[in-house]
Amino acid sequence: MIKTAIVILNWNGLGWLQRFLGGVVKYSTDPETAIYIADNGSTDGSADWISGSFSEVKIIRFEQNHGFAGGYNLAVKQIEAKYYVLLNSDVEVTEGWLSPLVKFMDQNEEVASCQPKIRSFYTRNSFEYGGAAGGYIDKYGYTFCRGRIFEMIEKDFGQYDTLADIFWSTGACMIVRSEAWKKCGGLDGDFFAHMEEVDLCWRFHNAGLRVVCLPESVVYHAGGGALPYGSEQKTYLNFRNSLYLLYKNLPDKQLRQTILIRGILDGAAAIRFCFLGMVRNVRAIWKAHRDFRKNIQSLKKKRNIVKGEKNSSLILNKSIVFRFYLKGERTFRNLQIQNQS
Repeated sequence: MIKTAIVILNWNGLGWLQRFLGGVVKYSTDPETAIYIADNGSTDGSADWISGSFSEVKIIRFEQNHGFAGGYNLAVKQIEAKYYVLLNSDVEVTEGWLSPLVKFMDQNEEVASCQPKIRSFYTRNSFEYGGAAGGYIDKYGYTFCRGRIFEMIEKDFGQYDTLADIFWSTGACMIVRSEAWKKCGGLDGDFFAHMEEVDLCWRFHNAGLRVVCLPESVVYHAGGGALPYGSEQKTYLNFRNSLYLLYKNLPDKQLRQTILIRGILDGAAAIRFCFLGMVRNVRAIWKAHRDFRKNIQSLKKKRNIVKGEKNSSLILNKSIVFRFYLKGERTFRNLQIQNQS
């Protein structure tokens, strides 16, 4: 068994791999580390390009696209390692990015997952939307980060260069203890893509484990490698999976009221999209709620397995929508989140 397996899920990402895979190989040379490409049925020749360009990279091939969650679940079943590193194909790693993460996990056995600081590949001195310096959610399931609330992305001038307990680590780049992954059931394949890592991290917290951001490690994320930001499909998955997330994990006493209020807030979001002329995103929100309702019975079965009794103190017990749009609190430092180191 190797110690660390870097697993890059690929679906028609030849351009990203040609740009970034060489850096992953160059800066991940520890003999206890192996690099895997899990190819989700690509048709762009990317798997063949990898085998011809990097003999040290192992390829796991699937015949079809199983999505982010399903693809990773199938891949790690074929890998024996102490740690899995889930790494997007559109991430540029830096020299020394991996060793601090592995060392921290070695020294803190109660930590299930850890992420580096995620900066934007295009705007190098700013955080990146999907992870920044660690992820959180509010009481209604809306996600935000240290360094990013909704579309407001902060420049990185060291304001979050402290180790912090976070609610979720980003699937763009996260190291996960394989024992915790197996104990908590891995990613939920029904999510397909988006927010499945938030769901997994919620289960980590329910199991009494920690999730951490270690800003000592830095990577750069292009973002939108599989689905462009603002696309109808991305909006659909984010809204639907957020409802899945709440229904699966909320304590019984909070579930009904939270889902009701979330529906009202999503309606407000749809009205905003109308004013912005983004009619397809309105349709995406409607479809998300329709499909959530259709899948209530299967979600009930998952609730019975999770059996969360109380919320983590890392969940903002307020509405981030209200705080951001009505109170004008546009940065993470305005919020009061417990358990930061």
